[in-house]
Amino acid sequence: MQTTVRSASKEVTIAPDRPIVIIGERINPTGKKRLAASLAEGDMSRVRTLAEQQVANGAHILDVNVGAASVDEVALLPMAVKAVQEVTDVPLCIDSPNAAALKAALDVYEGKPLINSVNGEEASLKRVLPLVKEYGAAIIGLTMDDSGIPATAEERVAVATKIVERAEALGIPREDILIDCLVLAVSADQTAAKTTLEAIQGVRDQLGVNMTLGASNVSFGLPDRENVNAVFLAMAVATGVNAPIVNPTHACKTIMAADLLLGRDEFAMNYVTYCRRIARAQKG
Repeated sequence: MQTTVRSASKEVTIAPDRPIVIIGERINPTGKKRLAASLAEGDMSRVRTLAEQQVANGAHILDVNVGAASVDEVALLPMAVKAVQEVTDVPLCIDSPNAAALKAALDVYEGKPLINSVNGEEASLKRVLPLVKEYGAAIIGLTMDDSGIPATAEERVAVATKIVERAEALGIPREDILIDCLVLAVSADQTAAKTTLEAIQGVRDQLGVNMTLGASNVSFGLPDRENVNAVFLAMAVATGVNAPIVNPTHACKTIMAADLLLGRDEFAMNYVTYCRRIARAQKG
């Protein structure tokens, strides 16, 4: 099961037997006052800086989200996509619930993007899947529906199955669908991480699709969040996630080690190369 996305000059393939693909999460104004303010002004300098930093720190794909208060996403999302394409050559994950903004961004994107996202809500399926088909994109499916995020792993697998079946009915191939089984904060529900891991395993076993995850949600409200995130990310990767949406500065080391231990890094070359690069950067 190979999911391929492309920029104008670079192709990235996501597959269970390949090294983990890192989707950089930092171009998202949620909780980032400086980025939100620059977007409100139509200033793309911060977007460009975040793009360059994430690629330098190991991101293979960049998520681009401009959803902030008082922001016209239809105007700004294509601006952000073009700004990132000016300074990096990696494929992009175009992130918005606004179908008009997605279409505007898809019109200026060069290559085959990943779209973030669709979910099991009828309105979302009807709004987003036709765009995926029209532009030949890949898509992230979130395991939530009109009733919210299901409480059990089995229910989340059922939502994932619905998304895959509806996409395939439109002619979107299964290999172009990534599933995000969604994780909630363990500070509010001690079984939240366990439920998500069980859902990931169920999707892997029953649908065989590639999977993503916004892993940092698990630690919300806790001290030393990076430690909790790192452990959970390693567990999720071992269970089946192979394209997590993360901060590459914090997560790359964990992902490299997980790849190594799962037998996806021949002669440990990726891990050794990464460690050498970090050592040189620290000396410099």
